[in-house]
This record gives sequence, C-alpha cells and structure tokens, in this order.
Amino acid sequence: MNNVTRIQIYKPASEAFEAFVDPARIGNFWFSSSSARWEEGKTITLRYEEYDAQGDIDILTIEKDRRIVFKWSYGDDHVVTIRLEEPEPGVTIVEVTEEGFDENDANLIGSLLGNKEGWVYALTCLKAYLEFGVTRLRAGLV
Repeated sequence: MNNVTRIQIYKPASEAFEAFVDPARIGNFWFSSSSARWEEGKTITLRYEEYDAQGDIDILTIEKDRRIVFKWSYGDDHVVTIRLEEPEPGVTIVEVTEEGFDENDANLIGSLLGNKEGWVYALTCLKAYLEFGVTRLRAGLV
C-alpha cells in the first residue's frame, strides 16, 4: 500500500530540492531542524521543536534536483520518494509517494488518511514558502 501526494510549484526544481536537503531551509516549511545536509547514505535527525519530537531518516537515494528517497519508521519501515519534475522552466511538480503501509492493519484507512493529510500540509507549506516567502505556516496545524 502507498500514498501519493502531488503539488505544482511555480519555482525551479532546484529550489524545491534545496528546500528539502538544506538544513537552513527545511525549517521554513516542514521540520524545525535537520541535523545535516541530506546526502545519500546519511542518517539525518529531524526535529519538531513545537512538539518536542524528533526522528531519524536514512537517505537511500539522492538525484540532484530530481529525486530523494528515504526510509523512516512508524513502527513499520516506510519508504518515501520525493520526485521533482520540471515540465517547463520555473514550474515544478513535486510528488511524494510513501510506501510500507500494512494492508492488514485494522486502522489502515486512518493511517492512510493521516499520512495524506500530513503530506498535503507539508507540500502546501513548501509552496507558500517558495512562491510567497511564507515561513510561519510550518507547525501551524493544531
């Protein structure tokens, strides 16, 4: 089972890519901090200061300005693939696919819906940050 979320952003793929992998930028739209620049083979600690929470991700694949693949755990290992496609200059489609949901989980629908809500919110914050410079949406969902 997997979840797919997509959004169109009116910025080059390179800017969207850097927003994810650069620790100085990720706090503007998603996690409050990232322990290091995302590079293939690294384990990165992501932190939410507002919720006093953190977790590690393992970076599996990095293709500059095109694709990021990482693994994180919610009890089960989930693999997240972020694809960046620039169909025309200055326009990027960001697609996030998260795989690893247990089809036999009694709360499967709830898990899929909660996951989808999280990705829609993260990508909406990414769009607001890149297109309009809004940095205060992150962690605004209560």
